[in-house]
Amino acid sequence: MSTKILMSTCFVVAALLSPLATRAADDGDKDRKNPVAFVKDSVITTKIKTKLAAEKMSSLAKISVDTDANGVVVMSGTARTQEAIDKATSIARATEGVVSVKNDIRIKADD
Repeated sequence: MSTKILMSTCFVVAALLSPLATRAADDGDKDRKNPVAFVKDSVITTKIKTKLAAEKMSSLAKISVDTDANGVVVMSGTARTQEAIDKATSIARATEGVVSVKNDIRIKADD
């Protein structure tokens, strides 16, 4: 049983970190001039994505999270209900290091 949990945890962490690899390859990222800010932003984004994954709501998987150098989180994508959007926003606001949250998530009932 513990092997399954370990494998599941590793899969979730790998899935959450894969967007960071894509972002790291983006030459247009202004935060890369200041590596400390880039790491801080990535940590905040990863914390939020981990909390969203822990909720085990399928519609939360279609939410994109990005954090700028000032701790402002931008959330976009789709969710099935307004309650899911509110839950995602609440999770982001409660995360350490977040200054504010801009919510661009839209309702899309049929996935």
